[in-house]
Amino acid sequence: MQIVEGDFCLNKKKFIEFKNVSFAYGEDEPWVLKDCSFHVYENEWLAIIGHNGSGKSTIAKLINGLLFPQKGEIFINGVELTPERVWDIRKDVGMVFQNPDNQFVGATVQDDVAFGMENRGMPRDLMIERIDSSLRAVHMTDYRMTEPYRLSGGQKQRIAIAGVLAVSPQVILLDEATAMLDPQGRKEIMQTVASVREQNDLSLITITHDLTEVVQAERVIVMNQGEKWFEADPRGVFARKEELKQIGLDVPFVTNLTDELKLKGLDLTEEPLNHKELLNDLWTLHSRT
Repeated sequence: MQIVEGDFCLNKKKFIEFKNVSFAYGEDEPWVLKDCSFHVYENEWLAIIGHNGSGKSTIAKLINGLLFPQKGEIFINGVELTPERVWDIRKDVGMVFQNPDNQFVGATVQDDVAFGMENRGMPRDLMIERIDSSLRAVHMTDYRMTEPYRLSGGQKQRIAIAGVLAVSPQVILLDEATAMLDPQGRKEIMQTVASVREQNDLSLITITHDLTEVVQAERVIVMNQGEKWFEADPRGVFARKEELKQIGLDVPFVTNLTDELKLKGLDLTEEPLNHKELLNDLWTLHSRT
């Protein structure tokens, strides 16, 4: 089943385009992605969610040119992604992985943030300026000379984001980037990501199985068994909570709480995305009575 709701980003340019993309990890292996088509627009926040094995992390690797489709085409900023063009295309897409330790190469935070810029031959003055601005953006300026292994998990992810931000990509892609963090660490990283996107006017793709992380996104694609199953804004996604559960996704606590309140007879017309919205709905309901 494939469901698509609404018209999204009609006035924005398509920056990433998947056209009937299929991928398998071996000749005798099943398709991980099956005839998958979607767009990512300039300056939008897109969340891609799905259960383990749904194909969402394969999408991340395809976008960054770590893999290439066996069928179909991928375009980044109008250029088809091919092995010959992958290095040029990667300049536009910065990727933050689940385990930040896999991205660290420098002896200090400063060295690590500088690494990508050094590979691109950027002038030293520009590198110094971008190290400063990137560390400020993720609130890590006090750790400039710290060895990365001494940082907490959340701090490491902030530095990984700073390193990506320093090379000035047009898209930042987070592949399960908060999966190894505790709830407070996840919250802080998502706040950092939202702030970075707002300050730098770039596209953001968050790939996750945690539905609590999608509430700030403009658009959500739900993957199921290698196919684009559902597309809507976050409120539209949470409204289909029973179907989400059937494909192995847990809905946020506030969504379940809202259902319980409705069963108790409370007339809540909205599908609240977070606790603040639910409290506002309850206050509005109380004011009417």
